[in-house]
This record gives sequence, C-alpha cells and structure tokens, in this order.
Amino acid sequence: MKIIQCVPNFSEGRRQAVIDQIVQAIVEVEGITLLDVKPDRDHNRVVVTFVGDPETVAEAAFRGAAQASKLIDMETHRGEHPRMGATDVVPFVPLVGATMEDCQAIALKVGERIGRELAIPVYLYERSARTPARRNLADIRRGEYEGIKAEIETNPTRTPDFGPSRLHSTAGATAVGARPPLVAFNVNLDSSDVKIAKAIAKAVRESSGGLPAVKGLGMMLEATNQAQISMNMVDFNVTGLHTVFEAIKLEAAKHNVQVANSEVIGLLPAQVLIDTATHYLALKDFSPAQVLELKLSARHAG
Repeated sequence: MKIIQCVPNFSEGRRQAVIDQIVQAIVEVEGITLLDVKPDRDHNRVVVTFVGDPETVAEAAFRGAAQASKLIDMETHRGEHPRMGATDVVPFVPLVGATMEDCQAIALKVGERIGRELAIPVYLYERSARTPARRNLADIRRGEYEGIKAEIETNPTRTPDFGPSRLHSTAGATAVGARPPLVAFNVNLDSSDVKIAKAIAKAVRESSGGLPAVKGLGMMLEATNQAQISMNMVDFNVTGLHTVFEAIKLEAAKHNVQVANSEVIGLLPAQVLIDTATHYLALKDFSPAQVLELKLSARHAG
C-alpha cells in the first residue's frame, strides 16, 4: 500500500461555513482520512491535511480545488499571508510505501485536470517544477494575485504549466507540486512592531543569507496585536526548530523585544519534536524507539 499526504492551502480562514464545504468535498471521497484543519483569521487561510492512496488523494485534491473555486473570490480576498488563488497551493508528500516520483505523477495529473476542467492556471513547483525558476513557491507567487493578474497574459515568464494564460475570474491561480515533509512554524513577539518582525524574518531566512532551508516573512496579527515571524521549514534535517527558534530569540534581543510564544501549523513529523527535545534536554544517545507511542506503533505495524 502507498500512502500519500496532501496539504492544500485555501485562501479562506474566516468563514467557517466556506471552510466546512471545502473540507466536505474532500472527505466525501471514499478512502480519504482527514487529519487536520487549521484556519487562521489573520492570514485568512486554512491548511487542510489528509491522506490516502494515490488515486483517492488525487481525486480529493481536485474536488477541494473545485469547491474552493465556487466559494472564494480572490478579487475581494485580503489577508496577511501571500496568496494567488482560492486554492493557493496543493503539495503532495510521500509517506508509507510511496516515493517522490509517485507524488510527482499525482501532481502532474491533478495540475492538468485543474487547468483543463476548472480553467484555472496551474504552476508546477518544488520537485514537480519544469524549470529551476519555478522550484521556489515564493518566486511563482511574487506579486501575489494582483501582480500575476497584471502580467500573466503578456509576460512569458508567467505562462502557466497548465490551463489558460489568464487568471480565473474568481479563483485566481494555483500551484501544484511534490515535496518532502514541511514544517509550518510561526514565532510571535511580545511587540506590535511589524518592522521588527520583518527584520528578523530577513535575518533568518535562507534567501536573505540566513539559515538554510528556512523561508520566512514578518507580518502583523491584528487579533492579538502581535508581530509574527511566519516560516516554512522546508527541510528540518538541515535546519531544525530549535536552531531557528534560538536564532529568532537572538535577533529579537537586538531590538529589545522577546519571544511571546510559537505555534506549529498543521502536522509535523515526530522526529522534529524528538530533535528539539534532544537539543534542549541535552539527551545522550536518545533514540525514537524510546518514545512509547512510536514503539507501540512500530510493533503494531509489524
């Protein structure tokens, strides 16, 4: 059996009825297991996590995108998180018995179908990218919905991999791809100065000369009046949570502010937390086999 994880991000984090309808379209596919639904009002975005075999995951991802295209209008959408479409990004991640090649095949299938049946322009990214310039999602999404709308019909670098060379009138554009597990990690400051968050994000993200495999943006959370560093940890084996957390604390101290708290969005591999605990507790010769639930799970699987 092959198990694939799909973690689509939809541009709606405030209207629960809309979120419920999108999720319902996904779980109606027989064989899908819903693992998590994480909406964020300030980001105006919801991250949905589900798993299944390749065929069911592909079908569920398409149905979610189709439902979102009916319910979300990007002409009126506003939120702190960068976005370009109602279904902003659809990543496929190999889990049990699956390979990156399996996920690449699913991404091609789903991307082509979204472009053809929904008339939404689709960009292939990460391990599915056809050119190096499209590997990084931030490069594809540069300018966001408004910027892409202004250029997609005239700028050849904006030509999508599938679908029309014009934005869908309400659903915008979508990125689809295969990637390894990603950790969405946010750190909130005890400050409302978003300039500080932006400076810290610049200091820690790889693209600005910071930590490898870290993407980060500074933004404002209106609900709590806090500045936030919002990150994607694209390879926790390269840079772990503890490393970026300590780096942010050091950068915050330079601005005379402190870290208030942090949060993980969606799900993350157990190894991430094990690595973090091992670091902070200075554990010697610690093994995941010492984690009771993992030990029991391994025995049950065997």
